[in-house]
Amino acid sequence: MVGWRHAATTLALVGALAGAQGAQAAAPVLVIDGAGDGHGVGMSQTGAAGLALHGYSARAILAHYYTGTIVGRLASEHSISVLLQSRLRSVVFSGATRAGVRRLIGDRTYIATSAGNGEIALESDQGRLLSYLPAPLLITSAIPIRFDGAASTGVINGRYRGSLDLVLRGSRLDVINHLGLEAYLRGVVPAESPSNWPAAELEAQAIVARTYAVASPPQQGFDVYADTRSQEYGGYDAEAPSTDAAVVATTGEVVTYGGRPVVTYYFASSGGATEDVQNVFAGVAPEPYLTGVLDPYDASRFGPITMSVGEADHRLRGLVQGTLEAIDVTRRGVSPRIVSAQLVGSAGTTTVSGTTLETALGLQSTWDCFTLSSSLATVASGWDRACARPTSLSHRPGSTPSPTVGSTGGGAVAPRGNTGTTGSTGATGTPTSTGPTGSTDGGAVGPSG
Repeated sequence: MVGWRHAATTLALVGALAGAQGAQAAAPVLVIDGAGDGHGVGMSQTGAAGLALHGYSARAILAHYYTGTIVGRLASEHSISVLLQSRLRSVVFSGATRAGVRRLIGDRTYIATSAGNGEIALESDQGRLLSYLPAPLLITSAIPIRFDGAASTGVINGRYRGSLDLVLRGSRLDVINHLGLEAYLRGVVPAESPSNWPAAELEAQAIVARTYAVASPPQQGFDVYADTRSQEYGGYDAEAPSTDAAVVATTGEVVTYGGRPVVTYYFASSGGATEDVQNVFAGVAPEPYLTGVLDPYDASRFGPITMSVGEADHRLRGLVQGTLEAIDVTRRGVSPRIVSAQLVGSAGTTTVSGTTLETALGLQSTWDCFTLSSSLATVASGWDRACARPTSLSHRPGSTPSPTVGSTGGGAVAPRGNTGTTGSTGATGTPTSTGPTGSTDGGAVGPSG
């Protein structure tokens, strides 16, 4: 548990609205302040960069975020298959020297389209039919192959090491990139961490990305997605000398617990503390290596974000019974991200997870606090004790995580006397001067849909 005093958690919004209207005042404004960016489990990329700047090695960084783990080495080389894009009407590619049994000319562009009967029609870039080939169709070359159009990551006309496999899904085509694990990581590390970050952070990123790739359960027909459903993969064009060096320096190294690689979740920034895995991903059992820890060099903050009570009610449509009257945070984790909350409506109360609330309100993490300001002109920071940086957690690294979660304080939507300076609406906070500036989108998302 988090050692904070339980605060009053609910004061109805309708009462505040009625008071404001009676006083001929401006409509109250919902103010949301928060911390971090991402799910909060495992390694904070911004925090890891801060640790690196303070002299931590890659292994020390990993030992900090993944309690009780050690770095081991894979016994053999691995390959991996990455879903670049799915359900395409046609696939345009170049740089290939063979499509199945047919030889191709490397500097030419080709178009592949589903032809029915389990076959793929191969055409020139002018639309001239060249042949029908059985699916799945393996596209190979000694150089990176260019896949025209957008991958699921948003990479446009990207080039990829290894081969491309065109797989029929009904009448559409999936594009799957097959390549060696180390070659794959050369496109992951710079997509996940800026290439100018400290070498120790880049090496830690390489190790956790490698571990996540080999420890995650495979998907149907491929191993990982090319985006944050697994981890960001930019392909050949994303590669950089510094991140290539990090991959080479850690070749084959993985995070292990009990002698086995573990699923190394990671994310962009923590705000000062990470979270126990069971408090974030519904139905996941506690893991001793995925417990919350303090993150001394990650002070990322966001807010105040402001919206009218009516807009909040609109965003929560389908979750609120009747008209929104209050948001009552009922359980917080050790960090203290919201685990569960109650949406009090005029026609009943609905219990939602912190993740559901974050998504509906368009926030960047579940570490959120809610206050009510009398008007937009009086908005100030709504920080309270539940949104302050923790100085200790309820469990120490190495101990068994508590099945209960921490304080419920700081989650109410209610009018209260706010102090502090006014921030930019919706802005992302700036890390401390000792840490790196900026953050990445993060990867290694959890098992939730």
